[in-house]
Amino acid sequence: MRRILFVTGRLAAPSLEKVLPRLPEVGARVAVLPISVAALMTTEWIGRHLDDTLDCDEVLLPGLVRGELEPLERKLGCPVHLGPKDLKDLPGHFGGEREPVVYEGYRMKIVAEIVDAWRLPPADLLALAHRYGAAGADLIDLGGPPGAPFPAVGDAVRRLKEAGFCVSVDSLDGSTLVEASRAGTDLLLSLSGPTLHLIEELEAPVVVIPDGDEGLESLWRNLDRALASGRPVVADPLLSPLLFGFAHSLAGYGEVRRRYPEIPILMGAGNVTELVEADSIGINALLAGIAEELAIDYLLTTEVVSWTAGTVQELDRARKMMFWASRRASLAKHLRGDLVVAKALPFEPYTEEEIRELASQVKDRNFRIFVAAGQIYIFNGERFVAGDDPAEIFRRLGPLESSHAFYLGRELERADTARKLGKKYVQESPLHFGYRGEGE
Repeated sequence: MRRILFVTGRLAAPSLEKVLPRLPEVGARVAVLPISVAALMTTEWIGRHLDDTLDCDEVLLPGLVRGELEPLERKLGCPVHLGPKDLKDLPGHFGGEREPVVYEGYRMKIVAEIVDAWRLPPADLLALAHRYGAAGADLIDLGGPPGAPFPAVGDAVRRLKEAGFCVSVDSLDGSTLVEASRAGTDLLLSLSGPTLHLIEELEAPVVVIPDGDEGLESLWRNLDRALASGRPVVADPLLSPLLFGFAHSLAGYGEVRRRYPEIPILMGAGNVTELVEADSIGINALLAGIAEELAIDYLLTTEVVSWTAGTVQELDRARKMMFWASRRASLAKHLRGDLVVAKALPFEPYTEEEIRELASQVKDRNFRIFVAAGQIYIFNGERFVAGDDPAEIFRRLGPLESSHAFYLGRELERADTARKLGKKYVQESPLHFGYRGEGE
């Protein structure tokens, strides 16, 4: 059993005493130092007021304590650690050792399409390719005009190849695919029955699709013809948008994998994310999980409509998450939380009763802010205000010095964002926005 000395202030001490019995395999003792708010402590201040570890083997400080730990460790003669920023997170903090979640591998490749590549100036095309590459794309896909040749496609391919990119070209025009192949493209999208005769002229792997509305029977026919040529082939049964045959088309990918267990498969994820008015993050995670289950080799995506901004990076993280979980035969949860952006990771909220109990102990004029049950609570030794309108709450706080007013206004807006989205709010700490908030 770990013998830990928990350092706190007078205000948090009663709540800490209630939480400690819930910590597994921890022999806990508490040092209540002469300060009301533990978050205002520094390690230097603690060093002046804490002389004894009370026979404990390590010391845990509140997560918001500032300062260097090493001088305090030298004085006390034992390890000193920072705990979570919020007392409510202590049980999770002591939840036991878990395997570190490090996303180091993936199997499927991301093909990031520049839809209007055929009409972009070379500098803009290169800049967008660099952006997608930095976000995790393995191939930069050059989209051609619908039903027409791609002007100077060979030049575009060579330009990106010289810059170090793997390149694919997306066109149903046969002459475009031939020119792109001669320029050294790495993947060609796509051939169907009417253009399959061109496969003998193409060096790069070719994506084969069904004929028009003829469905999977035409795909089997086209794939067999393409495979007979001896050329490298990738199958795409075509993913339909939601409400327009999505479920039926998804079954087609499983059937391709059953009939052709060794053939690479491409899935057009953009056919879903671009065509449903919903944040792309969860949809991309779902599609990456489906692709991992079906051993899909390529995910083709785009970032055209506003709600798909960041899709390449989302798919990059999602494929690594699914790869990590699948290799361990585990669910894709309790991992890193970087794809939980709009909503929240699990947390234990405060109740109004707990907040009012804390407020009853406060005697000074410093405001504390909490969010619970759809309300914002702010209090000090003189006032207790609750509500769901930051402007109205601010008005009820009375006269404030300008810098303090600015601080409280910022915190109240952050608290209101947390209230609306159901996120965890900790005063003076950034809200969790998954990968979008990294580096804050």
